[in-house]
Amino acid sequence: MRILALDVGDKTIGVALSDELLLTAQGLEVIKRTSLDRDVVRLNQIVSDYAVSVIVIGLPKNMNGTIGPRGESIKEFAAQMADEFPELQIKLWDERLSTVAAERSLIAADVSRAKRKKVIDKMAAVFILQGYLDSLGSRDLS
Repeated sequence: MRILALDVGDKTIGVALSDELLLTAQGLEVIKRTSLDRDVVRLNQIVSDYAVSVIVIGLPKNMNGTIGPRGESIKEFAAQMADEFPELQIKLWDERLSTVAAERSLIAADVSRAKRKKVIDKMAAVFILQGYLDSLGSRDLS
């Protein structure tokens, strides 16, 4: 069993995948968005290839914890994913500052601006997933 995390944007979806022990998150890819149908086809392929049982979707919240327009659109995306993948658990996870943390990590690693732009969404998905995995501790996934 593995967990998939998504950092959903208007143009791209950053994708990260857990290891089978649910301890670590690894960046998998960045999906270039063209249509929901194509997004679903690629995500279905990933779910199948890696035996995914849970999809964690980053939910952008305002710093005061409220949900703005972007967060509402992510909630709609999550509902669509629940319809497309009824056999999977779909979870929303507070992603505040995940992109900032990813950017700082890439800067600290001396990654050029051009290369950062190509991987920032994937790295943000890694931060989302690692936060989720760390929160599980010894709890079960139900």
